[in-house]
Amino acid sequence: MRFQDHPVKAGFEKELTDWRMWWTRSVVVLFAVLAGLIVVGFTWLSEQALELFSQLRHVAWWSPLLWTPSCAAAIVWLTRRYVPGAGGSGIPQVMATLYPSVTTVQQPLFVSLKLSFAKIGLTSWGLLGGLSLGREGPSVQVAAGVMLAARRWLPKPSAVTDHGLLVAGGAAGIAAAFNTPLAGVMFAIEELSRTPEQRNSGLIMSCIVLAGLIAISIDGNATYFGIIRAQAVGWSLMFPGLLVALCCGLSGGLFSRLLVNSLTGKSPDRISRWRLRRPVLFAACCGIVVAVIGLVTNGSTFGSGSAYTREMVEGSATAPGIFFFLKFIATWITAWSGVPAGIFAPALSIGAALGKDIALLTQFPDAPTLIALGMAGFLAAATQAPLTAFIIVMEMVDGHAMVLSLMACALVSSTISRLLSRSLYATLAQSQLQRMPQAISP
Repeated sequence: MRFQDHPVKAGFEKELTDWRMWWTRSVVVLFAVLAGLIVVGFTWLSEQALELFSQLRHVAWWSPLLWTPSCAAAIVWLTRRYVPGAGGSGIPQVMATLYPSVTTVQQPLFVSLKLSFAKIGLTSWGLLGGLSLGREGPSVQVAAGVMLAARRWLPKPSAVTDHGLLVAGGAAGIAAAFNTPLAGVMFAIEELSRTPEQRNSGLIMSCIVLAGLIAISIDGNATYFGIIRAQAVGWSLMFPGLLVALCCGLSGGLFSRLLVNSLTGKSPDRISRWRLRRPVLFAACCGIVVAVIGLVTNGSTFGSGSAYTREMVEGSATAPGIFFFLKFIATWITAWSGVPAGIFAPALSIGAALGKDIALLTQFPDAPTLIALGMAGFLAAATQAPLTAFIIVMEMVDGHAMVLSLMACALVSSTISRLLSRSLYATLAQSQLQRMPQAISP
């Protein structure tokens, strides 16, 4: 065989000379950069919104009693009337779009540029109202909508599928939101990817990492909740560590079950029926509950909870000891109200509070260690995505001594949660499909 006919040489020449391949790569990379920039802008906007709410509360301490329910009612009215696909966390919408039965024509019901920008505005408005929510789940839908818009610029036929763009975009949203590209990759594997994309896996992973690097280059390499400086792990951690994993599994499983029953609308109780009949009024009542809880805790339960979590990590938290319970209730009520809201950051805050409480209960001297375990355990139990939860928290730990402990806690908590509740996002994704003109079987 002549060298000119060698398959390696032919493949090499195709890589260099096929303009369609290079155009496809350029478009996907460009939209990955754009997705990262938009998520960074979303981060800035949400932080400014929460800061404005904090200033309002300091001007008039009673203002949340009027402002928070008004914001919740207005957000739910606008969402239901104009952009119903922007409700909820955003992750179930992306997962619903990945079902093979959902056609290209039907995808805008769940993911689109319009929904991405609506999600940014409505979620930021929720933080402006002091509601207990996070922006990380919404960032998944935002980035997925940006990446899916790239398909109109791809050559036809293209080796990059809608499935690949959605997976890359959704995972890029997590990577950029948390400044953790590795967590984005794991999220793509654990939650989003349903069929292997072997031909384009390298390009997809490159997009995820690129979006994360965009966030890091703009926001710096600082972690979302600060740095957890845990001491060396020894046998003394065995009992309190197991207690944290058990409590996180039980409470996180309960949290997931409450969300599933509340958000799918299948609960037969009177309150759920009232929510279906009067959703805007119900949202206003939820806003009042969130406002009262926030005032009782001197504002610590308002917003994502990242500021108070950072104080816990630093050892300067001053909120009441029942913060765990009150943040748990405030986050559930916020999600139940129907506003666009993520749970990642609030779940990490709830888990951190649980870890701190157990450290006080057991008189364990190294509270940051149990705080880290609580964050990983509760997030893993709530989402039933233990590897993603473990990696997100691992990025915040100064040192590798806790890596195995974090992984074990996340896996144990997630396993316990599965005994109490169905998978949160998978169940909500199936519920999203009911918005189709005709029901689609998963």
